[in-house]
Amino acid sequence: MVGLFDKIRGELIDIIEWLDDSRDTMVYRFPRYQNEIKMGAKLVVRESQTAVFVNEGTIADVFGPGTHTLQTQNMPILSTLKGWKYGFDSPFKAEVYFVSTRQFTDLKWGTQNPIMLRDADFGMVRVRAFGAFSARVSDPARFLKELVGTDGLFKTDEVKEFLRQLIVGRLTGALAHAQVAVLDLALHQEEIAARLAGTLTEELAPNGIAVPKFIIENVSLPPEVEQAMDKRTQMGVLGDLNKYTQFQTANAIENASNNPGGAGDALGLGLGVGLGQQAAAAMTQKPTPPPAPQAPAGPPPLPNPAQWYIAVNGQQLGPLDEAGLQNNVSGGQLSGSTLVWRAGMNEWTAASAVPEVARLLNQGPPPLPPSLPQS
Repeated sequence: MVGLFDKIRGELIDIIEWLDDSRDTMVYRFPRYQNEIKMGAKLVVRESQTAVFVNEGTIADVFGPGTHTLQTQNMPILSTLKGWKYGFDSPFKAEVYFVSTRQFTDLKWGTQNPIMLRDADFGMVRVRAFGAFSARVSDPARFLKELVGTDGLFKTDEVKEFLRQLIVGRLTGALAHAQVAVLDLALHQEEIAARLAGTLTEELAPNGIAVPKFIIENVSLPPEVEQAMDKRTQMGVLGDLNKYTQFQTANAIENASNNPGGAGDALGLGLGVGLGQQAAAAMTQKPTPPPAPQAPAGPPPLPNPAQWYIAVNGQQLGPLDEAGLQNNVSGGQLSGSTLVWRAGMNEWTAASAVPEVARLLNQGPPPLPPSLPQS
């Protein structure tokens, strides 16, 4: 008889509690199996926990933190579902789910594909982003109904991907709504993250879950854009390229002179850096505009007259200009057979064969006018 009572006593559950030693369990179903819960049993719900009683798939009573004695008085919904009368004292069967209501902070998010944005500085640009967020069950009953179902051990891995996709889907709208240039996103990350956390919490409310904290760790541009920005930053840091090149040259020559064979290396390096200095000068110096054409102050100078030489009695006379030639023609020293020469002629030539001189030989006084009749 005693053994029978021990067996019956062992089939009755008189303490219901959950001690969570994990960091990722959101819902835990108390392992009742075939045992029945003793009316008057103790239900221990710790801080950051909620206990939900489910009867044949229907959510019944919800208990917050504290130690509760299970009686018909504090289980009104379950008493109604079961059809219990006041003072019912028999064992009963029901599923008990412990829901963790603490914040789960080890959740990460990131964009697998880049997000297209319209930026005032870069136009259309692709950005990637990543960060972290925390999730917390805000309504245990809704959370069980919408996401957990009959899962007896529900962990964050089962809802993490759903939350990540929802975050990425809302991130584009949040960044566009912020109307902040890509280069200024770092300054406004906290503001955008706070707004996005509120948006996600509002959208997830029907599922009984909230996002109390959202963090944007980084927003990055494509590698080629970042490289171009790095080059532009280097140009700004260097400032005077000529001084920077001279400084680099001095350091390189000093380092090369301290190594074997350094002189040759320094010479080659010096030539290379010299070209770099020319390139730097070309980049830093503005091109000098050509001088404006000036109007001439007066007529150009007269061309120099040709200088002639003539051979007279085996003697060379000259140099002579055209007037000098004319005087020699008048004086009988220059005739058609007289040899003449000037710069540009290959040899002495008879005056009659040189057109410039021959025309002087043919000049003479005009014929006399006819005599007038005498009166």
